[in-house]
Amino acid sequence: MFLKRISVLNYKSFSDITFEFDAKINCFVGKNGIGKTNILDAVYHLAYGKSYFNPLAVQNIKHGEDFFVIDGTFEKNNRSEQILCSLKKGQKKILKRNGKLYEKFSEHVGFIPLVIISPADTDLILEGSETRRKFMDSVISQSDSQYLQQLIQYQKTLSQRNALLKYFSLNHVFEKDTLSIYNEQLNQLGHFIFEKRKNFIAEFIPIFQKYHAAVTNAAETVQLVYQSDLFEKDMLTLLEETLNKDRILQYTSAGVHKDDLSFEIENYPIKKFGSQGQQKSFLIALKLAQFDFVKKQSGEKPILLFDDIFDKLDEFRVSKIVEMVNNEEFGQLFISDTHPERTENIVKSTHQSYKIFNL
Repeated sequence: MFLKRISVLNYKSFSDITFEFDAKINCFVGKNGIGKTNILDAVYHLAYGKSYFNPLAVQNIKHGEDFFVIDGTFEKNNRSEQILCSLKKGQKKILKRNGKLYEKFSEHVGFIPLVIISPADTDLILEGSETRRKFMDSVISQSDSQYLQQLIQYQKTLSQRNALLKYFSLNHVFEKDTLSIYNEQLNQLGHFIFEKRKNFIAEFIPIFQKYHAAVTNAAETVQLVYQSDLFEKDMLTLLEETLNKDRILQYTSAGVHKDDLSFEIENYPIKKFGSQGQQKSFLIALKLAQFDFVKKQSGEKPILLFDDIFDKLDEFRVSKIVEMVNNEEFGQLFISDTHPERTENIVKSTHQSYKIFNL
């Protein structure tokens, strides 16, 4: 599977631009701030129906304009697939496949398998647990639509329970029977999500460790540790035990929506004890493992976006990534870089077909 062509209208810094792509390697080169990352984000948008860098959809519209349109043509299983994503201010975002409107964006997730590696990935280490939960959920959802639906239902039920807790507080009432309905639903959904996450991490860790060893020449040991309240107690027990606390806080304080993923190097948190270089290697290995996992689950080579990473890596790590490209492990690649000569030298050494776009 690969992206043949993309047309972008009023998206971020671009007014109107079209690119025809190579089936293997495509490079965007130019100075910082010229829009290289914006093109990669437009490609990401077609796969996920949202931006990787800015969750506020309306802020992706070019300044001074009222709408954006991203239109892409993919080749998938020897068939042409047209994906169109558009947004007009004050209206709902639209996502279409071959002219047919998706009623739910979740129906599209996983259809275009894609992984991005970006300097922005440092948020996975530096930010709170929500960022790491979203990473887990995103990888699992790419190949498990049932998981995605259960996750959406859990979030909906959680919001309803939180709204009920607020209502109780504002009106000085308490209806345990009404609350227990939501507790039962959260227990059922939470158990399903917990088991899926637990099984995913068990399968994912060896893949991650393999890539980390390859990128760093096995310089140190790394680990991913899934942390969840549900290892100790079931969801129903947790909700009953935290009821008084929840009534005071007016939100649900325990459950799978509080899960986390601990990133460790030599058994210590990488956030506190890892150097910048170690953190970069950790994140690249994490994303390459995501690529490998999605490839196995979907039976397709995902599109891989490298956003400005060659600027952040030493030659050894770059050469290791290039080796993997030569091994035909990857499908279509998109690379952004500030140095045209460096980019050309890197892609030439892969002996693959390529296109370079000077922005």
